[in-house]
Amino acid sequence: MVRKTLATVADTQASPLAVAIEVSGHHLIGDEPATQGGADLGPSPYDLLTASLGACTAITVRWYALKMGWPLEHVHVEVEHDKRVMAARPEVIDAFRKRVTITGPDLTPEQRQKLLEVAEKCPVHKTLTGTISIETLPAD
Repeated sequence: MVRKTLATVADTQASPLAVAIEVSGHHLIGDEPATQGGADLGPSPYDLLTASLGACTAITVRWYALKMGWPLEHVHVEVEHDKRVMAARPEVIDAFRKRVTITGPDLTPEQRQKLLEVAEKCPVHKTLTGTISIETLPAD
């Protein structure tokens, strides 16, 4: 089954760049830091994207361990994002680095390895590394 997500985003006038975000019944504020012209009232778009990758990774690892009945006690994911120029490519790319810490003294080395492999297969990871389509449409 394909899940459709709808996010509604509108400026709030609370700062020059602040936005109100409504998605799946949740209300968030997004903004840019003061150094970028905002008032830092909430996470920036790249903060949200980076957090999304970390949340999806942790949830996917936890889900898989539960499904398998494995004794995972805790999963901790740290994600860094930056823009960089690669030596072999002249254009700027987005680079993400995920550090996944798995706690579970009773996990076997094979289970730990499998959970790390699963961490690379979360849906957001697949979206960011796959082919996507984005259309900008005028309002009706």
